[in-house]
Amino acid sequence: MTQCATPRRQGSYGIDAPYWVAFVVVVTAFNVVSAVLNAIDGRLWPIAPAVFLLALTNSVLYTTLRGKFVIWADLLDQLNLRGDERILDLGYGRGAVLLMAAQRLTTGRAVGVDLWKRGDQSGNAAVATQRNAVAEGVADRGELHTADMTALPLADDGFDLVLSSLAIHNSHGRVGRDKAIDEAARVLRPGGRLAIADIRGTRQYRTRLIQIGMSNVVRRRLGWRFWWGGPWAAVHLVTAVKPEGRKEKAPS
Repeated sequence: MTQCATPRRQGSYGIDAPYWVAFVVVVTAFNVVSAVLNAIDGRLWPIAPAVFLLALTNSVLYTTLRGKFVIWADLLDQLNLRGDERILDLGYGRGAVLLMAAQRLTTGRAVGVDLWKRGDQSGNAAVATQRNAVAEGVADRGELHTADMTALPLADDGFDLVLSSLAIHNSHGRVGRDKAIDEAARVLRPGGRLAIADIRGTRQYRTRLIQIGMSNVVRRRLGWRFWWGGPWAAVHLVTAVKPEGRKEKAPS
């Protein structure tokens, strides 16, 4: 088993959903200024929405800059990795989860696939992930692919663990998300594990995993460190295991 503490990251990982975050910050700033001006004139009611928006902004920024790293470090430690696993990260962006997984490997390999959409993460590019891999000391433990998670250019049964963080919901519609789940199960070896964290679509993921014959399918919240603006925008984790001795089955 290889475990790793959760120090500050050495790389630069950008901001998830940068346009949404920018919108939240601008709206919050406008409301705070408005609340101050109204308070000067004796009107106190705008203070409440301003305080609410400040709390929402703090939650969003904390999640993307710190909280997700703490949560994923804990999740990876709970997996009790041996260090020789082949790990796949779907939609790895600038490598936040992929490189933490790589740090827990010795002879294993961490592989990532992404389409580099900057609307999903600021500065999203393969070169940014490569720089982060060097900064984190794991440049020799991984490989990066430009590929669509709904049609992976990877062989069946090739990975011990498949991960994804805030990525699969970006696939096109329910059909696209189902395809991403199917592909994740296809490339997972029998006995291999799956862990998907997402802001929405997790009920669909759970249903699809059950349909295609995965076992131990569980969906749960990840707590306040992974809130995108409060408990009503909590990230959920879906985990599953590919049964030994058989491949996933297509739903009837």
